[in-house]
Amino acid sequence: MLHGPKVPDASTVHQVLDLALRIGELQLACGAGAADVTATMLAVTNAYGLPTTDVDVTFTSITACCHRGNLAAPVTTTRVVRARSLDYTRLTALERLVREITAGKITADEALTGLEAVSTAPHPYPRWVSTLAWAAMAAAVAVLLGGGPLLAGIAAFTTAVIDRVGRIVNRLALPFFFQQVIGGVLATGMALGVHAMDPGSHLVRPSLVVATGIIVLLSGLSIVGTVQDAITGYNVTAAGRAMEVLLMTAGLVIGVLLVLRLAVSQGLHISVAEPPPPLLAHVPQMIVAGGLTSFCFAWASYATLRALFVAGLAGAAGTASYGVLTVLGTDVVIASAGAAILIGFVGGAISRRLRIPPLIIAVSGLTPLLPGLTTYHALFQLAVDQNIGKGAQSLMLAAGIGLALAAGVVLGEYLAQPVRTGLGRLGRTLAGPRFSGPLRPTETPLE
Repeated sequence: MLHGPKVPDASTVHQVLDLALRIGELQLACGAGAADVTATMLAVTNAYGLPTTDVDVTFTSITACCHRGNLAAPVTTTRVVRARSLDYTRLTALERLVREITAGKITADEALTGLEAVSTAPHPYPRWVSTLAWAAMAAAVAVLLGGGPLLAGIAAFTTAVIDRVGRIVNRLALPFFFQQVIGGVLATGMALGVHAMDPGSHLVRPSLVVATGIIVLLSGLSIVGTVQDAITGYNVTAAGRAMEVLLMTAGLVIGVLLVLRLAVSQGLHISVAEPPPPLLAHVPQMIVAGGLTSFCFAWASYATLRALFVAGLAGAAGTASYGVLTVLGTDVVIASAGAAILIGFVGGAISRRLRIPPLIIAVSGLTPLLPGLTTYHALFQLAVDQNIGKGAQSLMLAAGIGLALAAGVVLGEYLAQPVRTGLGRLGRTLAGPRFSGPLRPTETPLE
């Protein structure tokens, strides 16, 4: 009579499940997708003798159940994910710990000690350094959009103010939706304030300052994780992430619209700046600005030194491909998707060899391509021109670009798997897009 698998004693089962849950919680908090969290937790439980474990991941909680046959009750435990933050150094250290676990180098007790050190470690540099990185990123985005040194300086100062104000209201536990509203108000208000002091100047275009602020405030949202979860079948988690992205974007939109409507009511004449026509001569400047944007985003997100330079190269490569495609007259959505596929492919092919989670490369590399100026055009048409039809069309275009970026980078990472593991084992190695944790935690494919 089959009684079920042989598993360790109850205390060991509880210890391993707790370890796996804590690792999954930290991964999810750092932006990893549900498929990545599931694969990592199963790898940990398999490494410590629990091969019959089931994992269920939603956007706010993780459940793990160890089956012990038909003579012993299963052990089930749950952990709630309460806080989320971008700390890519922590994510990198966690992946290092998981590799040691799956290689059988450390015991469960040692793994728990190591996990405690990872989860409680402070950020690798002070918070003001992160503010400086956000400001530098805004300056790079302003140059990417066609602005000059003065515009870059104003964008950097505005972003630094937004970050410090956001830090203050975050200490007051203000929901992140309202923080996005405040960010949109500050970005638009400061841009229009500078424009009002010198309305005849062509050096300061408020639309580019606002578009820069929109890109900074949109960066870091879990767009990639949302699409990854939807593609890999984790629909509940994908719905939760999508709701968060929509809510945060709505907060930003409300903040920008409030200030634009107020400016119109006060008789302030504002106009929308169209980006310069794409020329081949502009591509080198775009490449440098795009690389610096991704580098600074990874820097602001506390990435390791090695990850910073790889993220910068990914941003430069993605911006270069996007620039060339637009110069050739390719549609902006198709150009965005093509650039994202390249970022996902290159990042997926080289990041694991360099011991860098592909998630860092994907999110950082996409940042220069976020549709900040398109979003501002849509809001301008809604608030100033009061053209609902064109405004809605522009918003749909911005949403389409965002989805094209996220889907493209997920596809690129998926296509990179046979390059990473060898074309001869193609049929056995494609395990779905993976941006964090092990590619294959079990002998059989994950359903």
